[in-house]
Amino acid sequence: MEGEQIDGSFLLNNETYLVERKWHSTKTGNADLHAFHGKLDQKISWARGVFISWAGFTKSGLNAWGREEKVICVSGYDLVLMLKNNISFRILMEEKIRRAAEMGNLYIKIDEIYPDIVK
Repeated sequence: MEGEQIDGSFLLNNETYLVERKWHSTKTGNADLHAFHGKLDQKISWARGVFISWAGFTKSGLNAWGREEKVICVSGYDLVLMLKNNISFRILMEEKIRRAAEMGNLYIKIDEIYPDIVK
């Protein structure tokens, strides 16, 4: 994996998040998720990750990935509803991170966080 690049990074609440994004029409499975985890393993230990997949994630991919990862998953569905409902990316991420810590799920849909959201 030497030479593997990340797609970007951002700082949220004094934590650094490395970003991987896939704008494919098919859901992201375990191969891409594992590849991103491999990239994170090459970075400093406190770095966290955000995986953005336009089409979302396969259930088997998320299940195969396990609960010990330091990655939050975001789908195109989340992004569209976030924009449509005027929710900031920061607030959405804070809610996803909190719920991931509480429930152990790397991917929680925006409408699970905000059940009354306009779709």
